[in-house]
Amino acid sequence: MKQWIMALVVGCGVLALSGCANDYLITTNDGRVLEAVDKPEIDEDTQMLRYEDEAGRTHQIPQTDVDHIQEI
Repeated sequence: MKQWIMALVVGCGVLALSGCANDYLITTNDGRVLEAVDKPEIDEDTQMLRYEDEAGRTHQIPQTDVDHIQEI
């Protein structure tokens, strides 16, 4: 019985942690699709959209170039 409870607790923990990491697709006005590993944020100083790609590099694009952002 204890094994079932422990397996249930571990399974719920894994599901909870996997829900925290979301990728986003940024579609630009010219049709490019960019993938971000975390939620893109607006840089208050430059008013540009800042995101990190799958290689860990930080990028910025003008907010006006973004058509929409989709969570995947």
